[in-house]
Amino acid sequence: MTIPNLITTMRIILAPIFVIYIINDELINGLVILIITGLSDGIDGMVARLFNQKSKLGSYLDPLADKIILVSAFVALSIRGFLPSWLTVMVISRDILILIGIFVLFLNEKKIEIRPVVSSKITTCLQFLTVILVLSKDYVSDLAKYYPFVFYLTAIFTAASFLQYTHQWFRMTGEAKDAN
Repeated sequence: MTIPNLITTMRIILAPIFVIYIINDELINGLVILIITGLSDGIDGMVARLFNQKSKLGSYLDPLADKIILVSAFVALSIRGFLPSWLTVMVISRDILILIGIFVLFLNEKKIEIRPVVSSKITTCLQFLTVILVLSKDYVSDLAKYYPFVFYLTAIFTAASFLQYTHQWFRMTGEAKDAN
């Protein structure tokens, strides 16, 4: 196993620890775990590129680790009342629908070529930012007044990236009509 994949695996293992901290109302410890996962995400990518340790497994594990920590964060923070449930449903629904689309392509023996779209990278950043801001509420004054803006911005990009992936899906299934 490559070093980047070991780092990514560590991120996955940290997800339940993160949830335990949130459940126990230890938001600062949850924030520390989230920062560690974010930094290690950058480190594993840098190590993979610098030392030519990119792998097929890593290309699956890396986004999976992001999804596990983000879904865990959104669910735990929503249950605790720190995030609106509508945003959590939207974030999780997007990911489930994308996975269903991939599964349908697989069942139909279509070539699956997942290309991350720019809005998806922005979405992931905004989702992490949303969680960081919520976890930082007790440490930064007046932060809560920005929550509605951040929540809606995250929702807009979540929807936009879903629509872009849906467009890719239709192209892969041959259902998309090219506009000429």
